Amino acid sequence: MKSENTQQSFRDRLYTIDESGKRLWVYAKKPKGLLTTWRNLTGIVLLVFFFVAPFVKIKGEQFLLFDFLNRKFVIFGAQFWPQDFNLFFIAMIALIVFIILFTATYGRIWCGWACPQTVFMEVLFRRVEYLIDGDYQKQKELDAMPWNGTKIFKRSLKHLVFYIMSFTIGNLFLVYIIGSDAWFRLITDKPSGHIVGLAVMMVFSFVFYFIFSWFREQVCTIVCPYGRLQGVLLDPSTVVISYDYKRGEERGSLRKSENRKEAGKGDCIDCRQCVMVCPTGVDIRNGTQLECINCACCIDACNEIMRKNGLRTGLIRYSSEKMIAEGKPWKLTLRSAGYSTVLAALLAVFAFFLVGRNPVEATVMRSPGTLFQDMGEGRIANLYDIKIVNKTTHDLPVEVKILSGNGEVKIIGKDPVIKRQTVGEAVFFIILDRKDIPQGKMEVNVGVFSGGKLLDETKATFFGPEKKDK
Repeated sequence: MKSENTQQSFRDRLYTIDESGKRLWVYAKKPKGLLTTWRNLTGIVLLVFFFVAPFVKIKGEQFLLFDFLNRKFVIFGAQFWPQDFNLFFIAMIALIVFIILFTATYGRIWCGWACPQTVFMEVLFRRVEYLIDGDYQKQKELDAMPWNGTKIFKRSLKHLVFYIMSFTIGNLFLVYIIGSDAWFRLITDKPSGHIVGLAVMMVFSFVFYFIFSWFREQVCTIVCPYGRLQGVLLDPSTVVISYDYKRGEERGSLRKSENRKEAGKGDCIDCRQCVMVCPTGVDIRNGTQLECINCACCIDACNEIMRKNGLRTGLIRYSSEKMIAEGKPWKLTLRSAGYSTVLAALLAVFAFFLVGRNPVEATVMRSPGTLFQDMGEGRIANLYDIKIVNKTTHDLPVEVKILSGNGEVKIIGKDPVIKRQTVGEAVFFIILDRKDIPQGKMEVNVGVFSGGKLLDETKATFFGPEKKDK
């Protein structure tokens, strides 16, 4: 994808690390243009969703909640339990296939437009940095100047704001984990009662602060595995941010009244604006690279230069290696079509299980350490424990009945009322006639009813005295 005289040394190391292994700081020029505007709007919408979602409730349930400690997960107002593992498993497979499909077709557009790391960095932290330190040239000057009043004030202000933002983001993530109600109680209670929790939150906030104030693009190139996966997921038909080397080479500075074609020059005037705006410091003219997150800053920068100099825009654009090499428009590949078919099938299976998800699930087990009991008159009883998961948003009065055989059920105490979104327990006897128990044991179908409606059905093993051979 490059001219023969293009240097290949960039493939030997990261752009942000020199030959001695020292970190090279990226001073990204403030981007502007149509794609940057759309990307910023997308980021703002995602940030609004992030800040608002945990405080929205549907029928009393938080819109999104991932309470790992209590194994409570609420997605779009619907609660999911450990018993719904089959749904989780199918959803994870569908997500993996979606990642493969999306990356194979559109590259790392997720990284540049919707990844939380990019959204927080470019829409929040980078904007604060531009506001306090100025654009990239001002930032370089500030870093180079000796420590004086101006530098101390700007550095202190910027890092204070960075930590406050990190603390806020950390608290928002906490709301997603413990719930908005618990979070409100936590912040309105006396801090002395939550010293450990507050210390954990300070550390958690410092991690965010470290990432966005110093580690930055290293997350994408060193930590995140998704960027490294693209090497095996991308192919020549994948749409990524590409430099049209056929049109741009040979590079050369712009001279007035010069016919670039006759001079053997391409449209690239080697202004390096595409490099200056890149948040990871890459030169997209060297082709697809690990560090590129497809953020489109270089497209806007290049298009602006092209317009100013009367040249056609699109020298850098969303395209594929094959499209540029052959000059053909994009079309769906066989691999992408295959991924799409598999993904559609997985989503259909997931929807089937989701729609058919039982709102109540019961588990019956014999009470530990108990044997059968002879009730007299040829009747045998077994003692059982039952756990009932109520996934609905209202309380359920339930009763337990036998669905097979001529036995009866006796609840110890009153018929249970299972509170909404909780697990209820009860203890009961199943009583059968001795003559109905073949070979000393049998399977009994047990049903859980509410208002005369069967909610769930499960099985229990009933034990009795073994019949002696005559």
